[in-house]
Amino acid sequence: MLPVPPSVMSSPIGSRAQRMRLPIFTQKGLLEVPSPTEKDWPKDDEEDYVFKDPDQELHSLPQPYRMINKLVNLLFDRSWEVIEERDTLREAELSRIQPTVYPPVFESKFNKMPNCMAVSQDYVFIGGAKGFSVYNLYDAKRMYVWDKLKVDVTSIWATDLGSETLIAPVDEMGVIRLFYFCKDSLFFIKAINEVEDTSKQTTCVKMAISKGGDFAAFLLQGAGDIWLDVYRLPKESWLKEVEHPQLTTNPKKRVRQPQLNTLDPMTSDNLEMDINVCFKGDIKLSLPIHIMKIKPPKPVTGTTFKSPLEVFAKIEDLYGLGSGQNHFIKDSQWEQQAAIFNAMYKKYLDGECEEEVPSMATFHFLLPSCITMMPTEVKSPAGVACVLGIHWTGYHNFFLYSLNRTLKDKVDPEGVWPFAAPIAVSKLSNSCSYLVLACEDGVLTVWDMAEGLPIGVVALPEGCFCQSIIFLKYFLVLEGQNVYPEGRPKSQITCVVLCTDASLHLVVAKATQEPTISVLVERPVKHPEEAICAVVAVLTLPGMVLTFSKGGSVHLLDVAKRQVVCAFAPPRPYRLAVPWEPVFVVSLQHPYFLLRGDRPAETGPTNDTDDSQNSVFYFHFNAYPLVENILRNCIVSQVDLMEDMAFPYVLPLEKRCENLLQKRFQKLENKVKEQEHWTRLRRYSLLLQKENFRK
Repeated sequence: MLPVPPSVMSSPIGSRAQRMRLPIFTQKGLLEVPSPTEKDWPKDDEEDYVFKDPDQELHSLPQPYRMINKLVNLLFDRSWEVIEERDTLREAELSRIQPTVYPPVFESKFNKMPNCMAVSQDYVFIGGAKGFSVYNLYDAKRMYVWDKLKVDVTSIWATDLGSETLIAPVDEMGVIRLFYFCKDSLFFIKAINEVEDTSKQTTCVKMAISKGGDFAAFLLQGAGDIWLDVYRLPKESWLKEVEHPQLTTNPKKRVRQPQLNTLDPMTSDNLEMDINVCFKGDIKLSLPIHIMKIKPPKPVTGTTFKSPLEVFAKIEDLYGLGSGQNHFIKDSQWEQQAAIFNAMYKKYLDGECEEEVPSMATFHFLLPSCITMMPTEVKSPAGVACVLGIHWTGYHNFFLYSLNRTLKDKVDPEGVWPFAAPIAVSKLSNSCSYLVLACEDGVLTVWDMAEGLPIGVVALPEGCFCQSIIFLKYFLVLEGQNVYPEGRPKSQITCVVLCTDASLHLVVAKATQEPTISVLVERPVKHPEEAICAVVAVLTLPGMVLTFSKGGSVHLLDVAKRQVVCAFAPPRPYRLAVPWEPVFVVSLQHPYFLLRGDRPAETGPTNDTDDSQNSVFYFHFNAYPLVENILRNCIVSQVDLMEDMAFPYVLPLEKRCENLLQKRFQKLENKVKEQEHWTRLRRYSLLLQKENFRK
């Protein structure tokens, strides 16, 4: 027992308090006299003593206080573990190198939230309350507002038609309208699915416009049914009708001129609008031509044919071959196969409730190629889509439909590509030269549409499933910097795959080599807020993509170096209100991108004349030092590539053959010189031998 001071021993109260505070060290075993040498002393003297509380030695807490004491101690232990974990994460966060964050260049303020954005040429189209606005891409000046709707615009598309633009906004009711933007004038064409009876109203779920704007397809849904309407767009007639306008003669359908909308606050910048763009609603343009209506494929059921001859007679024209519709399997055979399957996998199927997934379609307009063969009597102009490729949710087949038809023609697929698993995601490159199809089993197939063959089949890592595919413009890494070659080689693509677990993968496919797949960003485990929600390619910067994370951060990622170049963020207190579904748009021709930022609602009273709560921020890559250097030197000439022999495959075929012949000729020339050298040495040796022999 430890010694107690005399002052404490003299007072019984003090002795009791000291006994409660001071611990007692007791030895487990019997006391022994230690040996005189220090080497023989036991090494675990500290383990022979136990630490005891005098009060606990006398008695223990009764129930339920003993249980409460244990719970409190457990709570303190777990709290301490959480504190240590947070300290470790904070230290790791401080030790990480944070990227440079750049602010926006311009800002457009709104009183109401803008729902969607689209960029075409030098203009920005922002959909919001009761219509959409037209802005200048370079200075963020508003040029015009179209505000004729009773509901808000939820999505908007803008497609280049040469020097003109086709605008397609969709409102909250699912009605899609077509506008023609030409020579700073806005023309209304048609509302595709608008009806007078609201009970028969259909909803536009998805749309696509072919490259060049010759065709358009709209996925419509209504009355428990879904289908795809395909139209031919008379863009040549539109241009003539704009140059030689014809006014509408029906006064009931005359469209009034729109007034100034209050989407934006009245500033000096906004007062300069409406003088650049005017709406000409009294000019009639040609309507799109409906060419076909495609419905989802019917489920495979028992045959209705009575003999195999009827089956062969049905597929004489080879239309729909491979779709599984024309077969000679009876209902009883399907039932037997289903019973066998259920019996074999009963333990896996019990308790599972299969929900019926709504059938959705993904479709692409394909250019003429070896795969999309057309009849000899049909002549399609170069660069104009001729085939529509489509796949439906839960189906294994990719269907090909000819666009050279009329509404009276029977809608049958000209070709069918069957796959081993249902197709989940598909993506067509901007040049329409490559197509990637990702199945639900994680296998990706890369097709070269021009050559008519697959150039690569890769499988994602186990547990990874494709969510989206992003094509990158072909680039090279020259002296540590990403560059675009002037003449790109054929059958070589690079794409980024975003998986459902928020991991990012890089796929490189070449016709002469086996495709490769590598991990760009691992699935975040310790930092869930870093999970990537969206990825978009920046075509003006070689090998660069923008990534949007769940925490609201926006990063510029270099896929070649696998590192973040910089970050972009709106000024405080603005933030991304829904970071897992960010509202943004990236220009394909210019080094700009736009991002919507929302300011948190204030608790105190607000004034209507204060700054608005929502803004669209403009980011120009050429305004930031880290990106400006990449943008300035992003193109390398063929002369520099010819001098650098590290990239022989990017040279034209003639130049590659010439270099190969020059190498062969140089080898032969060196070999001849070497033989001549040895011949001289041999002659000289013989002369020396003769001279020595004479002596």
